[in-house]
Amino acid sequence: MATKIDEAIDNHNALVKDVRSHLPENEQVDSLANLFKVFGDSSRTKIMSCLEIRDLCVCDIAEILDMTVSAVSHQLRILRDAKLVKATKMGKEVMYSLDDDHVSQIFECGLSHINEK
Repeated sequence: MATKIDEAIDNHNALVKDVRSHLPENEQVDSLANLFKVFGDSSRTKIMSCLEIRDLCVCDIAEILDMTVSAVSHQLRILRDAKLVKATKMGKEVMYSLDDDHVSQIFECGLSHINEK
């Protein structure tokens, strides 16, 4: 006959097993942590804020943010590598934009969260 303690232990073990079965794989967790690290730089966040509004070239981003073209290019490379920003060649000019709607959603959710009262 099971005691209340045995039942509590069984419930605990079932909860632990259930949560473990729903956790993402370690590789996914590492990738997600790396994604959030990319968001963790204010220069990159400012660049993404600009690109949330409209597609821009490097020189326009640099002027808007009062940064050097070299500094913006460096940050854009990191954002491209993280698949947060994409580049589209238009003639001789390269225009940058957020990679897809998921990036906008992440950005907007973050802003919404920090603006909660």
